[in-house]
Amino acid sequence: VQLQASGGGLVQPGGSLRVSCQASGFRHGYKGIAWFRQAPGKEREGVACIETSDGKTFYADSVKGRFAVSRDDAKDTVYLQMNNLKPEDTAAYYCATDKYPFPCVVVVKSTGIGLDIWGQGTLVTVSS
Repeated sequence: VQLQASGGGLVQPGGSLRVSCQASGFRHGYKGIAWFRQAPGKEREGVACIETSDGKTFYADSVKGRFAVSRDDAKDTVYLQMNNLKPEDTAAYYCATDKYPFPCVVVVKSTGIGLDIWGQGTLVTVSS
């Protein structure tokens, strides 16, 4: 089982970017996908999370109203649409999940410790 993150890049402040996380090898589907980010010298933080059971979404306060997480079940892909990007959004973005169900409402406020399936990071740089 694996997650493949992609779509990072350089964007100007106020711009938009969409990063993707494709899941593969999950025989019974994945339980949910959480997005995390880690800026240089900072601790990893939760950004957004989507539950596959009912599609509910959860966000960190720092990105509410600017970021949106969605999924395309036909493609086994979860997207993180990022709008009105700020320099402080610059970070490596990671998607993660677990072989067991997990509560997005808790995970989105965590560093992701305990989730055991991670994609590689995709770098988002917000700069003029």
